[in-house]
Amino acid sequence: MPKKVQNAITATMKIFTQTVLSGSRFISDFGDTSGLTLSESDYLVLRKYQKYKAAAVGEGAVTGAGGILMGLTDLPALLGIKIKFLFDCSALYGYDANDANERLFILYIFQLAFSHREHRLECFEKLIDWDNKPPAEMDWEAFQLEYRDHLDIAKLLQLIPIIGAPIGAIANNNLMERLRDNAMNAYRMRKLGKTWHC
Repeated sequence: MPKKVQNAITATMKIFTQTVLSGSRFISDFGDTSGLTLSESDYLVLRKYQKYKAAAVGEGAVTGAGGILMGLTDLPALLGIKIKFLFDCSALYGYDANDANERLFILYIFQLAFSHREHRLECFEKLIDWDNKPPAEMDWEAFQLEYRDHLDIAKLLQLIPIIGAPIGAIANNNLMERLRDNAMNAYRMRKLGKTWHC
């Protein structure tokens, strides 16, 4: 990966981590969702997902058409779409993303979706029993490196002018599908775990 691209990803991840820790702009107000059944939450998340997928696909096509300079703007834009989707998932499954523990849960889901196999297994182990034993803190360096290194060849091909448009759209669609599946399964596991512990 070109050094310029690596530096852009690193800078993006640094800004992102600071935003997640301090910002409330990602949080949507859905009212009280604690009484929703699991199937109702799933339905609402899938409806919300369509909006985020459309935004990610459109963003990938537009930035892919512009070559390397516009392609670099894809990193923070797509990151914002992914994180906003996870914050909405949190709310729709009945959890408050204003809570620091919930934001940490969101970041572990993110790592579960966009890391190498060994790191995914570590994240999964932590998510299994989250409500009884949440991790004390986040390893931000591992978070950034795993995401950076996990970007596949399609995201690099997106930097090529013109042909980058369809490649960017397809790549972003696939990344959003991966995030959707991991997020929904993580929250299902958590909600069902609460039921089993009762």
